[in-house]
Formats: sequence, structure tokens, C-alpha cells
Amino acid sequence: MPSLDEIVAYIDARLEEKDAVREHVLSLSRKVVQHASKAIRATHRREWETAEHLLEETGALVAQMNTTAAKFADIFFAGYTQDAQKEFGEAQLTYAFVRNLPIPTPDELGIEDAVYLNAMGEAASELRRTILDLVRQDQFDEAHRLLARMEDVYSLLQTVDYPHAITNNVRRTNDMLRGVLDRTRGDVTTAFKQYELRRALADFEKRVQSAVSQTPRNES
Repeated sequence: MPSLDEIVAYIDARLEEKDAVREHVLSLSRKVVQHASKAIRATHRREWETAEHLLEETGALVAQMNTTAAKFADIFFAGYTQDAQKEFGEAQLTYAFVRNLPIPTPDELGIEDAVYLNAMGEAASELRRTILDLVRQDQFDEAHRLLARMEDVYSLLQTVDYPHAITNNVRRTNDMLRGVLDRTRGDVTTAFKQYELRRALADFEKRVQSAVSQTPRNES
């Protein structure tokens, strides 16, 4: 039978290992969040190579974080690991949405299902910035495509009907998306009407100028 001192020493050794793992996972999670944020910014700026490089680096960090945190279940599910996964998922999905690429799955990204759903909702909200940039450039076909993607995500998340403890409160994420979607839809609709009005006025002006130029002048 081990002595009490030996038992405590054994526990202390395990807690020391756990503390080291926790610190490592926290450090990795912070790096994931930073890289994901930079990737989203690069995506909005259409710096595709930079975004791809950052996403690749972030994916490697997430894989390392997951492997390290898996040694202790309570560390893996402590919250900061899922937060980092969500930021990575948001960055990947934002990039895929904007570039109209195949959508990566949770397994491909190495993130939890509930985390993925919340990441999808936040990625859809991120599209507002890109849509407004496109509207300012009169690129309405692309703006409408991304707006339709936002609407698709909102509708799909509405169908996920499970307790908050199962979905990490994805309903709250989707409620926030609804507000962003409503504002964006209104902005796009107003801007498109103004765009059509400008085109109609420009076309009318051309027709008037053409008619004037073709009208014979009276010779004195």
C-alpha cells in the first residue's frame, strides 16, 4: 500500500502535467484566434494568397491544439478550445463563401459539430462587409449571391432544434445573424434601386442627346 505522501506526490505529478497541458493549449488557442482574425481580414481585402497561407497555418495550430487538449477531457471542453475552433471555422467558411468554393465539413476542419454551426452563423454575418464593398462597386450580381448565401445559412440554422447545451446556443448566433441579414437585405435593396435609377437616367440622357444631335438646325 502506498503511503499518503506517495499518493499526494503522484497526484501532484499528474496535476503538474495537466497544468502544463493547459498552458500549452491556452497559448495555441490564442494563436489560432489571432491567425483566424488575420485570415478573415485578408479575405475581405481579397488578398487570396495571404488568406490561404494564414488558413493553412491556423489549421495546423488547431490540429496541434486538439491533440494536446485531448489528453484531458475537461481541458478540451473547457471553452477556450471550442472558441478557438469556432474562430478557425468562421475564417474557413468566410473564405469559402466569398470565393464560392466547396464548403469544408466539421471533420475536415477538425472542429466539433456545435462549434461548426456557430462558426457558420458568424461567417454568414461576416459576409455583410463584403456585400457592402461589392455594392459600392456596383457588383450587384455577386452581392446578391452572397446575400442568398446569408439567407441559406439563416434558414438552415433555424432547423437545428436542440437544447442550448447541445448546440452551444446556436439559436442566439442565428438571432444575431437575422438582424445582420435584415439590415444587409435592406441596404442592398435600396442601393440596387438607386443603381437602376442612375442607369435609367443615364440612358434617358443619352437618348435625349442623340435626339438633339439628329434634329436638323434651321439655317438662317
